[in-house]
Amino acid sequence: MGNGSSTRTTGVLLAAGAGTRLGMGPKALLPYRGRPLVEAIADALLDGGCREVVVVLGARAADVSTTAHLDRFRTVVNPDWQSGMGSSYLLGATSADRADHLLIALVDQPGLTTRTVGRLLAFHRPGRITAAAYHDGGPAGVLRRGHPLLVDVALRDEVAETVTGDAGARLYLQAHPELVDEVDCSDQSSGEDIDTPEQLHLLG
Repeated sequence: MGNGSSTRTTGVLLAAGAGTRLGMGPKALLPYRGRPLVEAIADALLDGGCREVVVVLGARAADVSTTAHLDRFRTVVNPDWQSGMGSSYLLGATSADRADHLLIALVDQPGLTTRTVGRLLAFHRPGRITAAAYHDGGPAGVLRRGHPLLVDVALRDEVAETVTGDAGARLYLQAHPELVDEVDCSDQSSGEDIDTPEQLHLLG
């Protein structure tokens, strides 16, 4: 269901948090298949079809930069990372090429695959937001919106105006559900984030 548009997409990987709730340091440094999680997810974004990937670091940025191989990507450091995910979103968005769509991804979602990225890019339609969705595990098989989230270039400024605190693009999505297309990516992963020790099994 691609749109045939020549507009390219920049991946924005939000990886600035300290992982306080998890209690194991920045989630960017969690081990995943032999390498830091931030590196694996950034690779998935680039290899899945993004023109470029902007990795937004924050907590222990120097350690993350030293430990992970991020030479393929553009890295920026958010000095205000403690204010919430919103500031990282805005820094990533302003660091991306103004002519590109944005594909927003979270560093604590190890199930992100190149196929998920490619599917969102192929499905996207002009002037809309395309979100990965996953079955909630219940008997009814209800889809739950998650990440990544593809923000059309025409909507970037509108979305940015609503970003605050830890909300990211959530407030805009809630205000404009008619602009959101959900794409079922349940065959690729559960879409879960790693927030608690009980979810460390997602690292495989």
